[in-house]
Amino acid sequence: MDLKFLRWLRVLGAAEGTSTLLLFGVAMPLKYVWGMPLAVTIAGSIHGLLFVSLAVACSIAMERVPIGTKLGVAGILGAVVPFGPFVVDRWLKRLAEGAREG
Repeated sequence: MDLKFLRWLRVLGAAEGTSTLLLFGVAMPLKYVWGMPLAVTIAGSIHGLLFVSLAVACSIAMERVPIGTKLGVAGILGAVVPFGPFVVDRWLKRLAEGAREG
C-alpha cells in the first residue's frame, strides 16, 4: 500500500474542503454583500484547481494506493459537496491506520 500517496491525498482533500468553505463562507459574502467580486475570482480559481486535482488524485489512488473503486468514487463525489472531503477523510484515515497495523 502506498501510504505516502494516501497521506498526500488526505492533505489535498483537506485543502479542497477548506477552499470550498472559504469560497462559500468568505468570498461569496464579500462579493454579494460588500461588492468585492475579486474575492470570488481568486478563491474560485484556487478552489477549481484543488477540486480538479482532488478528482484526479482520487482516480489515481484507486490503482496506486489502492483505495478501491467505491472509495475513489466517494472521494470524487465528496469533493462536490461542502464538508464532503472531510467525511471521506475519515474513511481514508481508517484505511491508513489499518495498513500501518497490518
